[in-house]
Amino acid sequence: MNSRRDFIKKTALASAGIAAGSNAFGAASYRRILGANDKVRVGIIGFSDRFRSSLAPSFSDHAKDMNFEFMGVSDLWNRRRDEAEAFMKGKSYASGEFVRARNNEELLGRKDVDAVIISTADFQHALHCAEAVKSGRDVYVEKPFAETLEDAKVALRAVENSKQIVQVGSQRRSAPNYWAAYEYIKSGKFGDITTVEMTWNVNQPGRWRRQELVSQIRKEDTDWDRFLMNRPKVEWNPRYYLEFRLFYPYSSGIPGQWMAHQIDTVHWFSGLDAPRNVVANGGIYTWKDGRTNVDTFSAAFEYGPFDNKDKGFQVIYSSRFNNEAGGVKEYYYSNGGMINLDTNKITPEGGLKEKDAKSMGLQANLLPEMALKTGDKIATDANTGADPMTSLHMRNWMECVRSRKETNAPAKVGFNHSVANIMATQALHTGKRVNWDPTKKEIVLS
Repeated sequence: MNSRRDFIKKTALASAGIAAGSNAFGAASYRRILGANDKVRVGIIGFSDRFRSSLAPSFSDHAKDMNFEFMGVSDLWNRRRDEAEAFMKGKSYASGEFVRARNNEELLGRKDVDAVIISTADFQHALHCAEAVKSGRDVYVEKPFAETLEDAKVALRAVENSKQIVQVGSQRRSAPNYWAAYEYIKSGKFGDITTVEMTWNVNQPGRWRRQELVSQIRKEDTDWDRFLMNRPKVEWNPRYYLEFRLFYPYSSGIPGQWMAHQIDTVHWFSGLDAPRNVVANGGIYTWKDGRTNVDTFSAAFEYGPFDNKDKGFQVIYSSRFNNEAGGVKEYYYSNGGMINLDTNKITPEGGLKEKDAKSMGLQANLLPEMALKTGDKIATDANTGADPMTSLHMRNWMECVRSRKETNAPAKVGFNHSVANIMATQALHTGKRVNWDPTKKEIVLS
């Protein structure tokens, strides 16, 4: 536990150093003023599985209509650069002269890149985003936005001090069913949120494992020091490089990868930026493969106005890797019923019935049964791949790059989900209740 606490303390200094280094990119030198008919040239930072399976197909859905194209890639592993070039060959949404950069300095030092999509390791997102906006580039950055509060602050400050457009990969914010739920709650018809229950369950021992690639990658084909960024300098470990989601401090695992999506909807629907406090528990109960991030996790959050502790609600979150029963669920409850974001229905289930209300001199409180106006069913399960939700989110980013309007998931949204994730991770690691100080913007242990 001491190593984790030491890391959290030390990372502030390292984050500041990274931020200072990224000032080498002069935004005024590299920003190109785009005309309405100019092609937007996009660089790829991190040629990941997520990029190939979902981000690239989503980009291709709209590239012709929005006049966007991929111009090159930055990846520390030469194999990924080769794969990116082969993947883009002949694609209508990629430049014929596809650039292969060994690192972000090479990519962002060019004048033929207007924006970037960041899909690197979890712990790298925030500082890569900060580098990109400081160089004058618009950014689509995968979640989690950050895995330490210090990195989150560095990235948010860089974005707020720039004029760049940033979309965080919280794609629920572009999905019709979530918008319908948000508008129903905002209308007041749902009533106050009283409880939120969320699950994300799989039975996948191979989740986030890359055994074949781990046996093939060589240190000399990568840049290990650059990969580590501001994390502790350790000896080469191919599992940390390729299976980073299994190991802290390169990822928080379940909170950063999965809870980040779901806790973000709590912030959106409630209008609250952060939980008041959180407790968490978990362990490695089944998949004992050397990982340090847990395979089973639960957390209980308290949300509500910080100036009115008599008002609020709980969020109960659980996730497991060893049994998929329950799948991915998001249930919002009020005194009158519930919103089920799996079925996309509003129902009076669990609402206050007349026989129970009379004993307290109250009236029955039951929501009408109705479907959210959602259009086609949009999957929210744990399997990655091309999906309508990500496609809509990518389209929103492209439109905002053109219009210069704020995206559906700007950097502050990423900062907020990061605060909740980091609080939960610290609660898990320390066994203590973790609190948020909204004035100092700091995490406090009870």
